[in-house]
Amino acid sequence: MTSHILASASRSGLVEEYHPGAVAVVGSDGRTIASFGDIHRPFFIRSSAKPFQAQAALEAGAELPVTHVAVASSSHSGDPVHVAIVDDILARHGLDASALKCPPARPFLPADRRLAAAGDVALSPRYHNCSGKHAALLAACVVAGWDIESYLDPAHPLQARIATLVREATGEDPGPPGVDGCGLPVWRVTATGLARAFAALGRDERFVAVRTAMARYPMLVSGEGRGDGLIARWTGGVAKVGASGCMGAAIAGYGIGVKAWSGSPVVAAMGVTLAMETLGMTGSGVRAGLEEVWRPPVRGGGKMVGRYETVAVLEKE
Repeated sequence: MTSHILASASRSGLVEEYHPGAVAVVGSDGRTIASFGDIHRPFFIRSSAKPFQAQAALEAGAELPVTHVAVASSSHSGDPVHVAIVDDILARHGLDASALKCPPARPFLPADRRLAAAGDVALSPRYHNCSGKHAALLAACVVAGWDIESYLDPAHPLQARIATLVREATGEDPGPPGVDGCGLPVWRVTATGLARAFAALGRDERFVAVRTAMARYPMLVSGEGRGDGLIARWTGGVAKVGASGCMGAAIAGYGIGVKAWSGSPVVAAMGVTLAMETLGMTGSGVRAGLEEVWRPPVRGGGKMVGRYETVAVLEKE
């Protein structure tokens, strides 16, 4: 694995970080067309699963407007619009924030500064970046008549549906589950399986509602200045980061799966831009719009003193 360096970071002319990783690109038929690193090593899909968890909620009967589907698929920043939609999902189904079983949290820093200045300093599960997903799952439970107290349990009917959907989308056995940061079951994938799943997300009629919501409202799915939202904004595709350095993307008919083994979300986004470059999606406008995702700056004393750089070269198959 140590030879599979995906990216490095330099400061003041000295390379101080090396990030191993894996990148898989599949075509619309699910066949791998380009790769780098160990694309068959399993890892937890983390929040890159959210589009598929949202899909399971819809298939269980949850009826959500397109903006609500976007937030159900999100790792949001806790901006007021995100929290308002979470509250609305719950209210539409006779629930409130007390039903959420994600941990109490604060919003990401820009939103938190504004709220704290207004006197709002309390932790709340509404602000957790997974609250949209939890709200949508609770909505599905209400509609389907399933228990809302045990929705975190891997044996819950909705979690069983999610496991089946992940298996179908990735073409891999996702078990046994782990426990994600928000408390929900989290499933095992490989970079290849993640790429297959996002190829299906970008292609199959089954996923049209989730795909449309994510492509139309990337800043609801992510937040200002974050890599997956910027990639979706500048490509018209969909992208979803997961904790510990994974990201899936569906762009122009291709599925992309990335894992940075260092756990860096910055490097995971760079893996997606590397795949885009390999596929010839690097027009000057897109490159300029994604410059800080492609080659993220390293700062010192408030100034740029270095950059992250892609080291890997994808092998076409």
